[in-house]
Amino acid sequence: MDSQKNENLLNLALDTAAGERERSLELNVGYDVQEKTWEVIVKYHGSLQALTEWGILVEELIAGYAILTVPESLMGRLEETEQIEYVEKPKRLFFSDLAGNTASCFAPGSRIYEEFTGKGVLVAVIDSGIAYDNRDFRNADGTTRIRYLWDQVLDREFDAAQINEALHTGSMQEAERLVPSIDTSGHGTAVAGIAAGNGGEGGQAYAGIARESELIIVRLGSPRADSFPRTTELMRALTYVVQKAEELAMPIAINLSFGNTYGAHNGTSLLERFIDNVSEIGRSVICVGSGNEGASGGHVGGSLRRQERENTNLTDLVNRVGREADRDVTDGDRRVEMTVGAYERGLNVQLWKEYVDRYLVTVMSPSGETFQMDTDRPGKQAYRLQQTQILFYNGEPAPYMTAQELYFDFLPAEGSRYLDRGVWTFILRPLKVITGNYTFYLPSEAVRSADTRFVRTTPDVTLTIPSTAGKVVTVGAYDPVYESYADFSGRGYLYQDQVNSRTSDTFVKPDLVAPGVGVLAPDRDGGYSPVTGTSFAVPFVTGAAAVLMQWGIVNGNDPYLYGEKVKAYLRKGAKPIRGVAEYPDSRVGYGAICVENSLPM
Repeated sequence: MDSQKNENLLNLALDTAAGERERSLELNVGYDVQEKTWEVIVKYHGSLQALTEWGILVEELIAGYAILTVPESLMGRLEETEQIEYVEKPKRLFFSDLAGNTASCFAPGSRIYEEFTGKGVLVAVIDSGIAYDNRDFRNADGTTRIRYLWDQVLDREFDAAQINEALHTGSMQEAERLVPSIDTSGHGTAVAGIAAGNGGEGGQAYAGIARESELIIVRLGSPRADSFPRTTELMRALTYVVQKAEELAMPIAINLSFGNTYGAHNGTSLLERFIDNVSEIGRSVICVGSGNEGASGGHVGGSLRRQERENTNLTDLVNRVGREADRDVTDGDRRVEMTVGAYERGLNVQLWKEYVDRYLVTVMSPSGETFQMDTDRPGKQAYRLQQTQILFYNGEPAPYMTAQELYFDFLPAEGSRYLDRGVWTFILRPLKVITGNYTFYLPSEAVRSADTRFVRTTPDVTLTIPSTAGKVVTVGAYDPVYESYADFSGRGYLYQDQVNSRTSDTFVKPDLVAPGVGVLAPDRDGGYSPVTGTSFAVPFVTGAAAVLMQWGIVNGNDPYLYGEKVKAYLRKGAKPIRGVAEYPDSRVGYGAICVENSLPM
């Protein structure tokens, strides 16, 4: 029987044979094939000492969270442990890639630009690493501005003294022998430069926002060479940077430029709750990009017509749906079509709904083969349509959320290499509807072909996780040249009444937007290149947060200017975007960042 302490995805993974998991995009994430162990995230209370005595590796984080490495044979013991409240498996993280300072009301030559530089504030960049030899990250005397660099790939920490020793060798080959941490993609270097670069040889024209702040860098690790970082690496990194800030007794602005699409997108996962807890430690602000899924075709949402069909005979409904699957659906039903491109090796689909609602769900393959399931019947089922195997898990509410998840994992059937290409169809038939709200999500566009997408998409609620955490500053992207919203940028809430009823609290997402199209940023070779994506909008806001904390905390004007207060000032100072009449808006939040207006002077 499935454990009520486990998230649905973990229950499905534990109930699926190893061979099937290996063909899945998501089910095997967190499993070490050689060691036969699971890495999991837990929320707990009390002591976990008993787990270590069983042979479970316990890595305690903060605020009652821990990462466990559990032999596969002992996974069932977690349910028996009273101190364990909830268990999730890791998810993969994807970087949000696809003139900024002036557009952000922080132009070189202005009074606030000259007066506020982020001095005395830490900027933490958790990303792909940094080109530490770049002049953007050095002081005038050539020494580094990086206080600490933790390379999770190497599992080594380097402090400023070690980095300076490497820089003073005069040879990059010798420097890399002493500090062998590199930024292979250049992503982290660009992000750090926008947030806190000093302009290097280019001076003010290329400088970031908080150009005199000190840096803490975490290069996120990947469990495998060809894999993506996982949420467990992020949780370790966040614990590390806030603890360093407390040791140094300095305020800190933290930049996260990545995310994923798995979850209810309402702040209830352990990762989102963990980040909200982290935001309450010390004097910190966490800024997160809204992701680049706005125009990716990976989301469909809506609401079924409210009606009562509880007394309709279920057998008759199943038979009728089977007959009508290849014709128009009946009044009140919803037909959601998804194209699967050629050579797709795996895919998963999440369907989230209100637990109070009851649907009959039909899945139809490109050739017209179908299966149906009732959302009131929880547990795992397996089906084969054409040459595609579908593992289906019908979940139940978790201790931290009221939503119900239906998870579909599409795998090539035994003997096949790819999924059946063509149009797949989901038909939702209401049996009992109270709210009727539903949302579908595909994996990030980074792991699916451009031809794999929903046919009629919904750009709303395309924020990536963890930008959906309540207490972070969620940042979208806009094009400052045209003063227009960037259509790739993740959007906020689908139902307008939700926005209207929450205009004064943290559930408005995104909070604001920043330049994210054609932004010049330092590259790993010492030059400057244009970059696009919400990854590069976030560091404008991270740098701005550091500037506000310098004015408030370092300069003594407001010792409580951190956390939600910084968010409030950034929202209040935001400037209008062309074409947006009412705020907050699901695309741009309260508007575009304007540092000058946000400083309470």
